[in-house]
Amino acid sequence: MDLITPLVRLFLHYRVRAVNRYATEGEKIQRRTLKMLVERGVHTDWGRRHGYGSIKGYSDFATSVPLTDYGVLKDDIHRMMEGEKNVLWPGRVKYFATSSGTTSDNIKFIPVSRRGLRRCHMMGGRDVTASYLDSNRSSRIAKGYSLILSGNFNPKYTTDKAMVGDVSAIMTASISPFMRRLMHITPPVKTAQIKDIYKKYDAIGDIISKKNLVSFSGTPDWNLVLIKRTMERFGAETAEEMWPNMEMFAHGGMSFLPYEPIFNALFPTRKVRYIDTYNASEGFFGVQTDPEDSAMTLMLDYEVFYEFIPMSIYGRRDAKAVPLWETEPGVEYAVIISTSSGLWRYDIGDVIKFTGKNPYRFVIVGRTHQYINIWGEDLSIQQAEKALADTCAETGASVLEFTVAPFVDEKTGGGYHQWLVEFEKRPPSLADFAMILEQRLREDDHDYEHFSVASGGIMEPLEIVEARPGLFYDWLESKNKLGGQHKVLRLCNNRKNMDELLKLNRNKE
Repeated sequence: MDLITPLVRLFLHYRVRAVNRYATEGEKIQRRTLKMLVERGVHTDWGRRHGYGSIKGYSDFATSVPLTDYGVLKDDIHRMMEGEKNVLWPGRVKYFATSSGTTSDNIKFIPVSRRGLRRCHMMGGRDVTASYLDSNRSSRIAKGYSLILSGNFNPKYTTDKAMVGDVSAIMTASISPFMRRLMHITPPVKTAQIKDIYKKYDAIGDIISKKNLVSFSGTPDWNLVLIKRTMERFGAETAEEMWPNMEMFAHGGMSFLPYEPIFNALFPTRKVRYIDTYNASEGFFGVQTDPEDSAMTLMLDYEVFYEFIPMSIYGRRDAKAVPLWETEPGVEYAVIISTSSGLWRYDIGDVIKFTGKNPYRFVIVGRTHQYINIWGEDLSIQQAEKALADTCAETGASVLEFTVAPFVDEKTGGGYHQWLVEFEKRPPSLADFAMILEQRLREDDHDYEHFSVASGGIMEPLEIVEARPGLFYDWLESKNKLGGQHKVLRLCNNRKNMDELLKLNRNKE
């Protein structure tokens, strides 16, 4: 008999009630959050430079504090990493999450204060559990083991003054021993911090192969690598064969759309519920709280104050942000945050679209700087992933990884989109696959259709290049970016990553 799960559900029900209040108290919660952040920011160097002592409300805040990005805050963050106190947030900040947003070579160091860790990042994991248990009365999640697949601390940057690594490593190391025992969280911290990813995944596989695993969390790509590697080592045909009581996968960090058919094949009885989360190095922002709605709820009481810039004016000098209560459903916005880790009016580079306001629910559209727009086609990640998923469904194929870049003919100015695709299940015909994908893009994207050759433009039909098995994995390894939250750049306006990948693809054929 499982006595623990009902007790955990009862204990966490206060969070369900708190999230339900978002529907009626969203503006009030956000105004209260801003007031708290400014009051604490007064005691920082940043707050003194920007007159926090005179800020009385949102209008003063928006007038006094400039919009920022990493370039603006970088010098202050480096001071914090040297141990200086009261720079962007009161006191000393010990943890810094590494982030490149994608697999670029420019590493960002995002401050994670103890308060921000406790009241933002860790809140997300708790609310995923609270929401799941509230809508799944038959759950026995506390009776089995929960896998949290995390990245590592980075010894290259960690010093006696700063602990630097993946935000997932910081979070995992901060889970209390009591909670680890209560929820049977695995693997142990020592195993989670093994540096060599092959040894790490094999060590984790040895552990979970003997456990009644009921839930797992992390990015879809690295969980897939771990699960398939463990299945192969222990001779299982499906993941469900090894873990028949699996019931939940809380995923984030990238779109789940291309991965869902693969996970459905691993768990063929479809008992596993997939929960989308919006967890970034900068904070934990969203949880899919309604199993019938794929949109996520914006988490309003995580000590994050949100602002949004309409993408129609994003990048302009006169672009102004609006607070949450002035947003409208259906409009694409760049996300701006102020947090209790010391990020102030910070552009995190993500684009979302609200689907409703009571509560505020949203979908992630893409990245502000991750798109392809060479001939006016303005292809977004959301459009590319939807078209790819539709094409896979029509052809019976499934995709592990992909990236897209333009190929421009310097003589004519024309060209096409080149798709490098690693298939989990290859389509019967690559030519047919490319033709159907082109059709889906033209049907779903007016700009893509308008600038295609078929409509009188100069953009020719796309090309599919098949990636050898393990190509993207090898590429990430060559950049020392295996595991954690590292991910492949899906769309890029230049060919730097594509040319590196194609060269690696040819060299190991």
